[in-house]
Amino acid sequence: MMSGLRHPAGTMFLALVLGGSVLASPALAAGKSAARQAAPAQQFVDGIAAIVDKQVITLGQLDDKIVEVRRQMQQQRIPVPETTILRHQVLQQMINTMLQNNEARRLGIRVTDAQVTHAIQTVAQRNRISVDQLRKEILGSGMGWEQYQSELRSQIQDDMLRQRLVEDRISISDDDIDAFLQSQGGQLPPPQAMTAPAPESAAAPVATGPELIELAQILIEVPDYAAQSVVMEKRQEAEAILRKLKTGADFAGVAAASSNGPQALQGGEMGIRPLQEWPDLFSQAIQNTPGGLSGIVQSGRGFHILKVLRRGYAQQPAPRQAAKPAAPSQVQAQTQQPTGPMMVTQTHARHILIKTTQVVDDDKARNTLDGLRQRIEHGESFAELAKRYSQDASAPKGGDLGWLSPGETVPAFEQAMNDLQDGQVSLPVKSPFGWHLIQVQERRSKNMENEFRRMQARSELMQRRIGPAYEDWLDQLRSQAYIDNRLDNTLSGQQ
Repeated sequence: MMSGLRHPAGTMFLALVLGGSVLASPALAAGKSAARQAAPAQQFVDGIAAIVDKQVITLGQLDDKIVEVRRQMQQQRIPVPETTILRHQVLQQMINTMLQNNEARRLGIRVTDAQVTHAIQTVAQRNRISVDQLRKEILGSGMGWEQYQSELRSQIQDDMLRQRLVEDRISISDDDIDAFLQSQGGQLPPPQAMTAPAPESAAAPVATGPELIELAQILIEVPDYAAQSVVMEKRQEAEAILRKLKTGADFAGVAAASSNGPQALQGGEMGIRPLQEWPDLFSQAIQNTPGGLSGIVQSGRGFHILKVLRRGYAQQPAPRQAAKPAAPSQVQAQTQQPTGPMMVTQTHARHILIKTTQVVDDDKARNTLDGLRQRIEHGESFAELAKRYSQDASAPKGGDLGWLSPGETVPAFEQAMNDLQDGQVSLPVKSPFGWHLIQVQERRSKNMENEFRRMQARSELMQRRIGPAYEDWLDQLRSQAYIDNRLDNTLSGQQ
């Protein structure tokens, strides 16, 4: 199996977009003076809030971001924490964003205008409106159109980072798949058209698929290699928060003020997934939860408190009722339930991959592949050139990727491959992993019913592991970077 090219499961940035973090996001713009008013009396002489490696986050940038976040939280009806805590949370978010942007630049990951345009069109289609209507809705919410495009660009970049750095590191063996299928009674249920859980007031739907869970979390992080006394202190902090929640405190407000998780300023909301796609630790913790609130859940990262926001099943509309347009917050999968044998066309292909980095940009990678393509046209062996030049794990096999089924590779690669005749070599093709030359060797039809079950199992196992793996990767980024958080230093000095 190739490393990195196959389409990873569950990282569609559209889930984030349609989940409300962008479409329902409020505006930025006006109000820089309000940010200055929100700043505490204590100011730094040099106007620096933090230094991340060699980059600076200024107090002005921090205060402007606070205005944006405060407005977003108010529009989403998330209680805004007191100014000192809000500044701390926002600065942590800005540091994480800067680290991720730096890593994207290091890897040569760039989001093109065409990708943003395609994402906008897809968001509009999924919400059953035109692009013009989408733009009006965004402007009506108070967000500028350029800011919305910027948010989309950031989410696409994050998705590409996940594909390049996180999901490629997750190893799922055949034994893992066998064990998972055995736990499901030997096979997975066929895929269903999925929508988010319906509100209780909605007409009774017909349950047709897996149970869907929308979760939020509060994470009290425990540092690596922390002393037992520190672990106990963090547990006591989590227990105090749980007591507060049980006496009626607003979960979203407490998450915004206290959580160390990346979703803190979104009220801890982590989205909607089928139950089996949440990590096992979470799935077990939310069984039979009174009021939807879990107890203290300990993981390698620290102590979690989970809240079930909505619980339901994949649904079809009740009989004789017209289906309503999907709300922006709904998550939809367009797969149809298979009936009988699943005959698909498989493609046997090779490729040569040149990855982009700070040294090798898009132009250099594409020019390298143009040169290799010319050599192939003049009679040199594709397989031999792949062994010498390809930067994929398939290189020792001459770039041979084996038999590929529909949906098994990233869309840009699959589209280019599908356009080729047997024996034909593509022009250079860009994907999240770099630039490719693709050669189709042959095609065949095959009944993929059993393979499909295994692909679904792999996808579900990937979903369970992606969240922890991504957070571990962020932790690694933070540990390897030089971070001078002057806001934290100042708060420590005041205690």
